[in-house]
Amino acid sequence: MRGRILRAWRGRWSLGRGYASGAAEAPRREKPPWRVLFFGTDGFAAETLLALQAAREAKSGRLVDRLEVVTLHSQLPKGLPVKSCAEQLKLPIHLWPDVGLCDHFDVGVVASFGRLLSEDLILKFPYGVLNVHPSCLPRWRGPAPIIHTVLHGDTVTGVTIMQIRPKRFDVGPIIKQETFAVPPCCSAKELESMLSKLGASMLIAVLQNLPESLRNMTEQPKEGATFAPKASIAMSCIQWEEQTPEQILRMHRALGAMMPLQTLWMGTTVKLLDFVEVEALHDHNDRLAAENGTVPGSVFYHKQLQALVIRCKEGWVGVKAVVLKKKLTAADFYNGYLHPWFQQNSKMTPGTCRFQTLKLAPAKRSRQGTPLHARNT
Repeated sequence: MRGRILRAWRGRWSLGRGYASGAAEAPRREKPPWRVLFFGTDGFAAETLLALQAAREAKSGRLVDRLEVVTLHSQLPKGLPVKSCAEQLKLPIHLWPDVGLCDHFDVGVVASFGRLLSEDLILKFPYGVLNVHPSCLPRWRGPAPIIHTVLHGDTVTGVTIMQIRPKRFDVGPIIKQETFAVPPCCSAKELESMLSKLGASMLIAVLQNLPESLRNMTEQPKEGATFAPKASIAMSCIQWEEQTPEQILRMHRALGAMMPLQTLWMGTTVKLLDFVEVEALHDHNDRLAAENGTVPGSVFYHKQLQALVIRCKEGWVGVKAVVLKKKLTAADFYNGYLHPWFQQNSKMTPGTCRFQTLKLAPAKRSRQGTPLHARNT
């Protein structure tokens, strides 16, 4: 019985025709300009929206006719970038789950939206719904692909234009895919800006010949799939005994723009800012380790670098500022907490005057496998 239902559902799918069988209300167009309903939230998505608007305003070869926007309610003081962008462009805006009259569009476009679209909604678009996803699917399916690309040290990433299938994120067929070399020491924020431009350009290329693009799409490989869950506060906790300098620096590049990395100092949570590499100080640090019998989390002040130098697994990292009740420079932290006078007069027991791992419970997940407190890319 289950097999018959599955075959019947697949029978509604036709390469090059999208979910046309469920979209009788929307007259099917065979060529541009397309009527597009856009779903998005953040800065990555805003770049795609700007490209669609430019394609709508083109004086010749116009690709987009009608353009409306679906976004989320926001608790952020400045709102969501897509909503602000749509307001500046004077585009009609719908706040999810309100999507307006979808029967009057040819295709839906999703970029960093973070909500599953129902099968009934997808079926309203003659050409289905396209997703601009910043990874080389099936690697890094899920809400935070750019963060995990940086966090895991990937040297190559990319953008995939795929067609959405219901019930699961990022499993649909690939329409277009391009790779992109990740620049050394690139932060997630910097990489997002680069990939957003690439993704917007790729989407426009797909829309130039949408029916043919859909006829040539291919299913994702079954091998190599990885999941990129939403970044959580628990991910920002440094494990000094287990993480190397490179791993900690990657954490900072991946998460630093969203949340500072965290640790414990004498039982109080401390946020660490402005990380620097200290590979050139091996001789100096090895001498410190030998003289003081350092353990992971041990911290010293390096006057020339004006940074706190912290012991971790197989090496050291530098930090130029911390937040402990208030923001302190490395020199301020040294004078207040590392100066020999403090060490001699502190009532703390030996071994506690060092950074220690802060342990936070992982975020709870929704039924879709995404942390309940939202999504990044």
